[in-house]
Amino acid sequence: MPTLTVYLVVTPGVLLLDYAGPAEALRMARDMGAPLVLHTCGPRSDVNTSLGTQLTGLEPLPEQLPPHSLVLITGNSHEREDYATPAAQQVVRWLQTAMQPDTRLASICSGALLLAMAGQLDGLRCTTHHSLIADLQALAPTAQVQADRIFVGDGRVLTSAGITTGIDLALYIVEQVAGAALAAQVARRLVMYTRRGPNDPQLSPWLAHRNHMHPAVHRAQDAIAQSLSQDPAHRWSLSELADVACVSPRHLSRLFMLHTGISVVDYQQQLRMARAQELMAHNPALTQEQLAEACGFGSARDFRRVWSRCS
Repeated sequence: MPTLTVYLVVTPGVLLLDYAGPAEALRMARDMGAPLVLHTCGPRSDVNTSLGTQLTGLEPLPEQLPPHSLVLITGNSHEREDYATPAAQQVVRWLQTAMQPDTRLASICSGALLLAMAGQLDGLRCTTHHSLIADLQALAPTAQVQADRIFVGDGRVLTSAGITTGIDLALYIVEQVAGAALAAQVARRLVMYTRRGPNDPQLSPWLAHRNHMHPAVHRAQDAIAQSLSQDPAHRWSLSELADVACVSPRHLSRLFMLHTGISVVDYQQQLRMARAQELMAHNPALTQEQLAEACGFGSARDFRRVWSRCS
């Protein structure tokens, strides 16, 4: 999987959570093995934040972006005043001139306004903070501005609604470059179990049944999720999972049902079906036999039975 180079762009007055939340999610993913290289840059080497503190040691805006890079524009606390400054306008000019054909763009909260000023949202579906919808539409009259979305993807551009949704956006990016299982690990590290997606209001299967705090159950869930990405043919027995969880099989079975609301077997099957759906989305030509083997089912018949039950 190719490395994604991410440039987090901050301007004076940056809303600190717009930067720190996604930056930490991406940093955790990188430390867990995601193929990410992170840079924080801006029009100045030091900027004031919304909390009155300073971010220092920022890299300059790169004159030339490497292949397969992502530019992520963070939002500001007083965007109408902040984005009229020479520093913000320097970012706008950079967005107009430095982007390469394969450069991906993303924004958090009011950062979408800078993308709009640079003409990067023309004709695209996009969103921003609910209080700035009219401002974004005025800056990008041909854009399809959506007011009721957590984040929106259109081609190479991602825009998020604001503040904490930047973390949702970062987890989505992690899932795209490193898979859903690793994104779920990052979400758990953030104690963020209700991850929101761009189109589906339902919880991701990889994060469902994880809104609890019991470490033994999480250890078992982590083992199941990790094996699906590394050794999908492995079929966990209750005894094996109990050893991982450091409890007895009977106790794990009771704890699992108590804290997740489903059985260990049903949880494993849900994740196998989630993996099957991912594989089908990337390769619709896969046969049921191939899917069964790739997702740890004993046979195509077992796959069809579970698919019918979960559909």
